[in-house]
Amino acid sequence: MRQMSAAHTSKLYEQVAERLEEAMASGTLRAGDRLPSVRQLSASERVSVSTVLQAYVHLESMGLIETRPQSGHYVRRRERPLPGEPQVSQPAASASPVSVGALVSRVYRAVGDPRIIPLGASLPSPELLPVRRLHRELTLQAREASDVAIDYDMPPGCLEMRQQVARRSLDWGCPLAPEDFVMTCGASEAVHLSLFAVARPGDTVAIESPAYYGTLQAIEAQGLRALEIPSHPRHGLELDALEAALNKRKVAAVLVVPSFSNPLGSCMPEENRQRLVEMLAARGIPLIEDDIYGDLHFGPERPRPAKAHDTEGLVLLCGSFSKTLAPGYRVGWVAPGRFREKVELLKFAQSVAVPTLPQLAITAFLRNGGYDRHLRSLRRQLASQVQRVVEAIGELFPEGTRVTRPQGGLLLWVELPRKVDALVLHERALAAGISIAPGPIFSAQKRYGNFIRMSCGFPWSPRLEGALATLGSLARSLA
Repeated sequence: MRQMSAAHTSKLYEQVAERLEEAMASGTLRAGDRLPSVRQLSASERVSVSTVLQAYVHLESMGLIETRPQSGHYVRRRERPLPGEPQVSQPAASASPVSVGALVSRVYRAVGDPRIIPLGASLPSPELLPVRRLHRELTLQAREASDVAIDYDMPPGCLEMRQQVARRSLDWGCPLAPEDFVMTCGASEAVHLSLFAVARPGDTVAIESPAYYGTLQAIEAQGLRALEIPSHPRHGLELDALEAALNKRKVAAVLVVPSFSNPLGSCMPEENRQRLVEMLAARGIPLIEDDIYGDLHFGPERPRPAKAHDTEGLVLLCGSFSKTLAPGYRVGWVAPGRFREKVELLKFAQSVAVPTLPQLAITAFLRNGGYDRHLRSLRRQLASQVQRVVEAIGELFPEGTRVTRPQGGLLLWVELPRKVDALVLHERALAAGISIAPGPIFSAQKRYGNFIRMSCGFPWSPRLEGALATLGSLARSLA
């Protein structure tokens, strides 16, 4: 089996950043030390100035360094070291029926309650979204679109919207045409339709472990079985483990979130994406790729979807604007490859059409510019919020707590000491006005009993800091 080293799979700027990170971990570079100038490091590392700048941006997004105007780059000071990271997951190597619905319902009921601090919701705060501009576009389209706005927008959906998404695909490094897309009611429906298109009740679908509970609900609703595959907190799905599983049993499809997965926040390296697509194509197995967090990268480059390596039409690429623009507009899409006709028919049978007005409003927003500027601002905010929550967990949670280091998205996967029961912590936190997502809802096997998922989608505030302090206190009492 093929095994790739981290040095081989990482980009040049990441290798430079890793060497600096090692120097900080060893004490060679200490808190408050000034880092070499960009030109000095460029010369010593024998790389370009732009590579050094990318490395510094990468380290700053991780909260390891800070930029001081007119002065340079410095190692950040901390009260205490950051917590460690979780290990590679180790789910049982057997396919399981799924029954997470009852647990999930206990979590999502709290999301809409304004009295609850939503640390369990995987949504950005409305404060971070262009709400007023979108609402203006919605009002304008309602006036100008007349009868079109209230007609059914039959599959594959709004042509202007599909044209805009196709243009965005150029930025992804995965150029697609408008006719490659089918519009959906969010990425959730895109994933549901994709599963319907490639699997039948009783079939087995391989997934990351831990996996987004919405994925597990979709598998449960369709009478499928979930085969959980070990996953690395930074690199995602362990491909050797997947290959071993595929050699032992029949799998109808593989469903993954390669870019900033929910809940791990892992990002699959480019070489692994290519290997995954080729591995599945050789066996004729479809890949359902949920790319909903792809635009929320903290580094200088957006990860290319695995779909970019698809030459057989076996990758069904799903996404939406729910995490970047408007969760409630429910505008999503799927590029289903060779399954396009089947997905269109299923879309009509399941929900007929996507509401027209939200599509027209987002289309106008994309066409009139500003989306990329909004994304840059949103990424900076989320990167800062993720880092602050990681630091707060290190300060406030019990000794032995571990937490992931995502390089995109807005979620953290937190491993608590073994004595902490995440379901008990969820109930006590809810009683204190705080929502979290307990680990067992992210596994068909009800694993991760001492894990929780936390959202960093809301700006830092005294209320948020107080909630983290309360949650840490509750966790310490259980530990």
